[in-house]
Amino acid sequence: MKIVFSKHALKDKFVLLKKHNFHLNKADIMVVIRNPDHLDQESDYPKIIASKNFDNKHIIRVVYKTEHGIIKIITFYPAEKGRYY
Repeated sequence: MKIVFSKHALKDKFVLLKKHNFHLNKADIMVVIRNPDHLDQESDYPKIIASKNFDNKHIIRVVYKTEHGIIKIITFYPAEKGRYY
């Protein structure tokens, strides 16, 4: 399945997170989408939120939606472990 990044996710989020010492790249986000530790398909339907462990204190959450066989990544962010699941 093809994966595309929204303008916000591609241009703004990587730079913003880097300022806060979260150094992520596209490959990191793809791993979360392809192999999540947790998948929430209900709380923000039709958007899906995939989560995966990042380090000892954080997980990475990726918000995306699927349309016509294409996964569109809307945004992503780190969260404290235990906050969401």
